[in-house]
Amino acid sequence: MPDEPAILRADAAVWCWVTNSGLGIPRTFSYCGRVIGFLRLVGILNAAVWFGAAIFFTFGAGLAPFSQEMKTLLGPKNYPYFSGAIAQILIARYFHFQLACSLVAVLHLVAEWLYLGKFPQKLQVGLLIGLCSAALLGGYWLQPRLQALHATKYGVNTRPEIREAADRSFRAWHGVSQVVNLLLVGGLAAYLWRAANPSDPTRFVSAVKFTTR
Repeated sequence: MPDEPAILRADAAVWCWVTNSGLGIPRTFSYCGRVIGFLRLVGILNAAVWFGAAIFFTFGAGLAPFSQEMKTLLGPKNYPYFSGAIAQILIARYFHFQLACSLVAVLHLVAEWLYLGKFPQKLQVGLLIGLCSAALLGGYWLQPRLQALHATKYGVNTRPEIREAADRSFRAWHGVSQVVNLLLVGGLAAYLWRAANPSDPTRFVSAVKFTTR
């Protein structure tokens, strides 16, 4: 067992090394504060942009191809096909953007875990998994299926019965896509609220622990 003077000398040596090196406690805390602020800014900004894009597409850009202005622009003959084709292009870009925001959210969660030692809560992880799954489902399954059904529905050489079947399938899957998108909007609202109002503020412990006797 080391004696009391030896322990005190070791503590004093550690304190001198910390204060005389470039790793003083005030500087360390200042650096940590900047990193914490940056991580929180990235998290809130990504959540806000993600949620804003979903709102803008759902209640704005996504409805534009089927508006009266678009019908007047394209003409009665071109409107049924080209409005749907334009909508498919917008939907594809929308889901690509959703996937990019999902990737940033996952990287942000990993960065908080690695840098801050902050284990994410189950609710937060579950919510993020659900949002990423919805983006993947829409981008790599629903949207390509809708695009294929739209091409079959308006195909020049497609038989009438196949067109009717494609039209029914398109309407059904389009309804599923709308439900998924509304769930995505609701999940993003909850995700943004969680990002702006964390339930457990980050706590830090000094890198050097001193003992008093």
